[in-house]
Amino acid sequence: MTASIPRLPLRDDLFLLGHDDDTGRPHVHRQTLALGLAGAVLIDLYLAGRVTLDPNDDTCPASRQRIHQHIDRPVGDLIADAATASIRHAHPPLRGWLRGFSADLYDRTRAGLFAGGILRQHTRRRLGGLMRADTYLLSDSKWAVIARSRLRYLAAGHEQPDNHTAALAGLVADLGLTYHLYLDDDTPAMTSRLKAIAAQHYQPVRDIIAAVDAAVGDLATAAYR
Repeated sequence: MTASIPRLPLRDDLFLLGHDDDTGRPHVHRQTLALGLAGAVLIDLYLAGRVTLDPNDDTCPASRQRIHQHIDRPVGDLIADAATASIRHAHPPLRGWLRGFSADLYDRTRAGLFAGGILRQHTRRRLGGLMRADTYLLSDSKWAVIARSRLRYLAAGHEQPDNHTAALAGLVADLGLTYHLYLDDDTPAMTSRLKAIAAQHYQPVRDIIAAVDAAVGDLATAAYR
């Protein structure tokens, strides 16, 4: 059903699912979503064979995994190329890289979607025009609908999990976005199904999603200190 429609990068799908279609407001804290976006960028690089991770085993637990560049060649995508450059020669620790690269990633992802015509800027004025509030709305609702449909068909067993959608399922579940998929299902049960689908993925992809979840937990812990 969706095979003929151009597929967005994983980070773009996640960004769109992380916002309300009508208001443009994020469903979760921007820092939380930005960590998910960083994970999505890294997953896309891994699936393209451009980066690798240390093996996740007793000699290198997930908390100490490092990222390694595998192919040193531009992707042609500004965000992906910036990610590759940040990894080159550094072999950064996974969770630390997610935190560092996510710093301005929300704004950069939104800017890319705006430049591509997928988002449009909407300005509201309040207090007699003295206060201006800019928000970004979908130029066409099909983009968010496509991403939700892929997850719905996947969760219902109507489609086999491809690498992109399986990774999206794991990120959506871990970021607490399942409720906002607007599916007529029990949210905890749907979250469990999405996590089960993601659990069938490549080990490095599962490690990246787990690191995103841990980094989001670090944010929550810091907020209570």
